[in-house]
Amino acid sequence: METLLYYLTDIWNSLVSVFRSITFVDVLDIIFLAVILYWVIKLVRETRAEQLVKGLVALAAVLFILYQLEFKAMRVIGEMLVNVGLIAFIVMFQPELRRALEKVGRSKMMKPMLLFDTAATQEDHDRDTHAVEQISLACEKLSRTATGALIVIERQTRLGEQIETGTVINAIPSEELFRNIFFPNTPLHDGAVIIRNGMIYAAGCFLPKPSKEELINKELGSRHRAAIGMSEVSDAIIIVVSEETGMISIAENGRLERGFDKEKLSKYLRSRLLLNTSEQKKNRDKKKNSKEKRPSGEKKKGGDSK
Repeated sequence: METLLYYLTDIWNSLVSVFRSITFVDVLDIIFLAVILYWVIKLVRETRAEQLVKGLVALAAVLFILYQLEFKAMRVIGEMLVNVGLIAFIVMFQPELRRALEKVGRSKMMKPMLLFDTAATQEDHDRDTHAVEQISLACEKLSRTATGALIVIERQTRLGEQIETGTVINAIPSEELFRNIFFPNTPLHDGAVIIRNGMIYAAGCFLPKPSKEELINKELGSRHRAAIGMSEVSDAIIIVVSEETGMISIAENGRLERGFDKEKLSKYLRSRLLLNTSEQKKNRDKKKNSKEKRPSGEKKKGGDSK
């Protein structure tokens, strides 16, 4: 009894000394750690990794108890598990870790760190405008005939892995070309078309499966599931035309929105794809005007001094 009381008193004194030594930096450290743990839990929740996390927590609790009881054999085994635990964690959680890093890379705070200059020119803007018009027109025609279609519009996240699974076309978008690609029983109709820089870059491409496929409505077919999966791992906009109902849907950021028509689809794509290019054009015009005004101002100052 005295040993237990001494043990509890020692624990209490240790806790008191820890709380007394806490500083403002320590509080921030705890807050940041809590936020990271929250996002990790949110990431693995309702996935196969959730069961693995539960197993790891249970194993850590057992090892802690064994360490306290000073079981030498179990301590050696525990140290071996810790040494290989990091590698095992990376292997087991590779899909979840990749998805988390991709989300961080697509965040707004990462945009200034782009490796390439993404400033759009007037030619890019015109090409994107033409692509939006042809995509909207093609989806309307495909919807009327209930012809299944899957169109992926690439944005900042490059889709090289998906392009490699298809056939490179690199053609100017047109309503007739879209209808020809997705015409039933043609070689490329069963995959996705990828739009890059306002061009039909590839067709017949295969897309990844969604991470939580078991939670998706069972009424949705393979095209809708592929669209959701692609939107989870990239910032692309994916357009789906249902083969059964002819309904037009859009997947973006892991969410599927249904019930689009030609006008609504065109408005949606313009707001997502053409807004940045028009703003960049305005900024370039402002810079150009400011540069043109500077020489005239300098001449004027020189005349006044004379």
